[in-house]
Amino acid sequence: MDAAEDGRQQLDEVSVINAKRTLLQLLARAGVFSGDAEELIGLVEAGALALAHKEVSTVGRSAPGVKGELYESGWLDGTQAVTDRLGDLAERALQDAVAADPSAPAPEARPSVRRMQVERAKVAVMPLYLSFTTVSDLDPEVSEQVLTAVLGTMSSRQRAGYAGRLAQFVSANRARLERLYAEYGPGSTIAIHGRYSLIHSPTSLAVLERLVTAPSELREEWDAAELPPAWLEGLTTAWGSPV
Repeated sequence: MDAAEDGRQQLDEVSVINAKRTLLQLLARAGVFSGDAEELIGLVEAGALALAHKEVSTVGRSAPGVKGELYESGWLDGTQAVTDRLGDLAERALQDAVAADPSAPAPEARPSVRRMQVERAKVAVMPLYLSFTTVSDLDPEVSEQVLTAVLGTMSSRQRAGYAGRLAQFVSANRARLERLYAEYGPGSTIAIHGRYSLIHSPTSLAVLERLVTAPSELREEWDAAELPPAWLEGLTTAWGSPV
């Protein structure tokens, strides 16, 4: 096989499974629970299929060149079939990923929050928060409790796409968020302790998104976690909405 052919060779099923098993073993050695590792890998697989589906959907909207109506019709029908199939595979992969834990309830239910889901939320929140302000000294354990309450408002499927949802919220409300962190966040005249404490935490972005999207569910999870009501009220006031 020459270099050109080797460069075009695609991975076979056995090699893909081997890579997945290797990754699972490495994650297990690092102390990652097998269900969490399976979910992470499953989300990457589902995401790859979803991105491929989006790419094919874009490319397949028009036939290349001018080869007549029959050619164009066949091209569009073929790309539509491929697009539909990729969409089905992406959907199935996502369903499998969010059901990686066999003890978990249905994907659309609100199961208990797992450690790996909290870690994924941390990774999603931190860079968005740092785009507005600097890291504060608020107790990291408090941040985990707050994120657990936030994730408790969502189904497994919603948690899988939470990073994207949070990024969309920030993009749609950037000016308002800039004002909020300038007036109440780290570096402002507002002290870290008090009713506006949560604005000094990266988790404040996550809470704000839920205040806008699912306020009743957030209040329910907040009370169940016995988090300070003043924090939620202070953040609500700073956002400019009625408590």
